[in-house]
Amino acid sequence: MQIKLFNDNKIRSKWVKEKEKWYFSIIDIVAVLTESKNPSSYWSTLKQRLIKEGNQSVTNCDKLKLKSSDGKFYNTDVADTETLLRLIQSIPSPNAEPFKIWLAKVGNERINEIVDPQIAIALS
Repeated sequence: MQIKLFNDNKIRSKWVKEKEKWYFSIIDIVAVLTESKNPSSYWSTLKQRLIKEGNQSVTNCDKLKLKSSDGKFYNTDVADTETLLRLIQSIPSPNAEPFKIWLAKVGNERINEIVDPQIAIALS
């Protein structure tokens, strides 16, 4: 697991080698976008609304064990970049556009690391 920073906010993320994709904690992203005091509750309500609307984004979410603030690992709702971009569209937030730019930057960094493994070594 890695911590990515978006405007000094921690976003838990994990590279899944088998799928060759980054996965990001949805709760962490909801917290950044909504500035909610209870992002878990916000996500739960949003998830139910999206399911009722027939939005397939929720069904594309996965669960991965990510480290929590208490130091323990818990199954956490995660999404890849494509699914996240669809979910972000469902959250009214002034942070949405900067967050999309941030996601593109994270993806570009990973592509550069694959093309030139020395970049990944230098970042370690």
